[in-house]
Amino acid sequence: MPEGDVVFLAAERLRAALVGETLTRSDFRVPRYATVDLRGQVVGSVASYGKHLFVRTETVSIHTHLKMEGSWRVFHCGQRWTKPRVTARLVLGTAEVEAVGFDLGLVEVLRRADEHTVIDHLGPDLLGPGWDPAVAADLLARQPELPIGSALLDQRNLAGIGNIYRSEVCYLRKVHPARPVAEVGDLLALVNEAHRVLYRAAHQPPWRPLVYGRARRSCQRCGATIRVDLLGESAPRGDQVSRRERGIYYCPKCQVIPE
Repeated sequence: MPEGDVVFLAAERLRAALVGETLTRSDFRVPRYATVDLRGQVVGSVASYGKHLFVRTETVSIHTHLKMEGSWRVFHCGQRWTKPRVTARLVLGTAEVEAVGFDLGLVEVLRRADEHTVIDHLGPDLLGPGWDPAVAADLLARQPELPIGSALLDQRNLAGIGNIYRSEVCYLRKVHPARPVAEVGDLLALVNEAHRVLYRAAHQPPWRPLVYGRARRSCQRCGATIRVDLLGESAPRGDQVSRRERGIYYCPKCQVIPE
């Protein structure tokens, strides 16, 4: 699943292409909004919050979520699309460009006043201007028995982190992902690490993971063999655990649960 850095960068691309421009085309390829016509409206802003993205005109907020396979791409008018046209779920066009959302997991049109309802339940946005590590640490601490690997994935604690970055953050902090939140110790340092990793990925690409996707390879710190497990049970297919199963990568030597 695309994580907060991918959505942040998508918002930047859409912002550069659409903000201040008048829509000449709005093609919603989802039944509920098939008749919505935003032609003539000016795009006022584009923003991301965690894994959520908003394109705002003067009257509505177009809310999208990439889910597992979604992506946003921008093309010059007349340019050939680089993905099958049948996978497009939303097209926003101006006199010069077409912004196309492919395989979007969620598309909805909200009143501007209602936009907050889809993010009110989320924790602080790791890449947002209102990022507050103290709030994120406090939210994590409210589930002391939960494995930290699961708590980091809960968007109600901090928004934008997914399987890649929870693996990386636990590795960098030398915390076993199955360790209960109450036993992690310095939660503030951990959430600050999460912010640092995502910020670097969003602002200094390309970024290469240290542990994610490296099952059966050597740990860069100690040389032990990296593993990928489901929390609480060994993954039977080694590094073939699907992303839907959310296998988490870790070093069994560097990240040990104290007895």
